Amino acid sequence: MGKLWDKGYETDKVIERYTVGEDYVLDRSLLPFDCLASIAHVRMLAHVGIISDEEGRALEEALRELLSLVRAGKFEIRPEDEDGHTAIENWLVARLGEIGKKVHTGRSRNDQVLVALRLYMKDRIHLLAEALAGLIGLLLRRAEETADVPMPGRTHMQIAMPSSCGLWFAAFAEELVDVLSLLLSVHEVVDQNPLGAAASYGVPLPLDRAYTTRLLGFSRVQNNVLYANNSRGKCEAMVVDACEQVMLTLSKLAQDVILFSLPEFGYMKLPPELCTGSSIMPQKQNPDSLELLRAKAASVGAWGVQIKGIIRSLPSGYNRDFQETKGPFMRAVETTIDSVVMCTRVVEGLVLFPERMRAGFSKEIFATDEVYRLVQEGKSFRDAYREVASRLDSLPEGDPDAALRARTYPGTPGNLNLGPAKERLESLAAKAEEARRRFREALAQLETPR
Repeated sequence: MGKLWDKGYETDKVIERYTVGEDYVLDRSLLPFDCLASIAHVRMLAHVGIISDEEGRALEEALRELLSLVRAGKFEIRPEDEDGHTAIENWLVARLGEIGKKVHTGRSRNDQVLVALRLYMKDRIHLLAEALAGLIGLLLRRAEETADVPMPGRTHMQIAMPSSCGLWFAAFAEELVDVLSLLLSVHEVVDQNPLGAAASYGVPLPLDRAYTTRLLGFSRVQNNVLYANNSRGKCEAMVVDACEQVMLTLSKLAQDVILFSLPEFGYMKLPPELCTGSSIMPQKQNPDSLELLRAKAASVGAWGVQIKGIIRSLPSGYNRDFQETKGPFMRAVETTIDSVVMCTRVVEGLVLFPERMRAGFSKEIFATDEVYRLVQEGKSFRDAYREVASRLDSLPEGDPDAALRARTYPGTPGNLNLGPAKERLESLAAKAEEARRRFREALAQLETPR
């Protein structure tokens, strides 16, 4: 068997190599979803009478066999196949003969890759949401444990005002709760079925798109067939933009840990098992994972820009340019999931030194508190500010614990008010888990013979 579009001539090898690119490699990750979507498609074809029930059962059985081979690592996509879709159909034809040639009825490679990518998106969003929820829960627990541990607050990297280690942990937790909410909002957008759009204009057959939508666990049909193809790259960009928000938060956390673990600070450190070493300096324990996290955050952002740059000026309908969005999209998603898992290990293993944090409370850190002591005595803020500024060298010794106790309204170092974040996390995690459960149950049904 040859290429799906074979018309009896052979493609120039230079052109073939250039147009195939890395598709045959990337599609290895999409093969399970391509097989499952194909099962749903042939079941629908039999359901509406386009193929016979016997043909449908034969195709389903063969696709389930192929799925087992894929999962066992025993199925290969060759460069001459171009992509996974061709490899699947060629295998079916070799296995079933004429029946195998019917699997593509009512489809284009355009909506075939769309639905495989959309299923991959949903699966990876669910994995990322689960990992994020775990990291957020850990950050909130560490915030509770360190709520009363004074820690210098900084602006411009200079000593600023009294703060707590708990506030530091909680800041990242609450930020990631918002990011998790954003990720699940993106999931609502991508959770629509493009199968049946074909090459952007549908086909003159009575396809039942609602039927495949139910089988594949989508919440709705992506109605307009032209929009379905136009959405390729846009959905990927939305997911990567959400991934970038995750990475931006983790990058700041990484930078803080690197900074605060410097000997000059000594607020915290990574245990040896979370560090790497130097090939020349025997004493070194390097936070390489955190440094790479900073760099990978930039890479995820760049991949998002790349995707949007590719689709920015494309005309409506399918264009081969879309192929170039697949690599950056998949790399961004996998990098983000790996980064959340890695960062969870870091937060879990982080060793804290409260006495070093307390030692960072110089007299000047209490300057603003002294201003507000004078305000409470009746002075205007501006006069109190100027008075304290004129006698910084003679500020009284301050009490870090008392400074925390003085901050009583919700969200401050003395009152972390973690309840709302915990409630939002519980609600979002439950929503994500329910979506994941429905999705997995639907796909599991496709693996069950009728």
